[in-house]
Amino acid sequence: MIIPVSKENEKYWAEFCSALWPDSSAGDFLDERARGKLPYEYLAYMEGKPCGFISLSVRTDYVEGCSEGPVAYIEGIYVKEKFRRRGVAGELIEYAKSWALAHNCHELASDCELRNKVSEAFHRKAGFKEVNRIIAFSMKVRK
Repeated sequence: MIIPVSKENEKYWAEFCSALWPDSSAGDFLDERARGKLPYEYLAYMEGKPCGFISLSVRTDYVEGCSEGPVAYIEGIYVKEKFRRRGVAGELIEYAKSWALAHNCHELASDCELRNKVSEAFHRKAGFKEVNRIIAFSMKVRK
């Protein structure tokens, strides 16, 4: 079962977000949500327990490898370790596909860091095709 994140279940969602993005605390995600950001957040349940989440957005700017917009984008997807390899991530991807169509998007995109081989393998297994690799650069400019 997949349901929208609400006040009643957002604590679980925030904990999962923090597990996926450990540089931020669960409180950071709850603060972002309270400010009206992160509106398309969904929790997966298995055996009556929250077991994962998917964060979706609609991107109207350029998205690598996509030819028509708007594009549904998976900002994050996570399944708690003890529920992995039980079909939860696949259900979340199927949910994202339906969600995309409901939001007038005909393409679904995602990304992962170059060194995240687990995420790369997951995306390939889910049916995504690699469209590009980049290395990002930045520099501080001082007076």
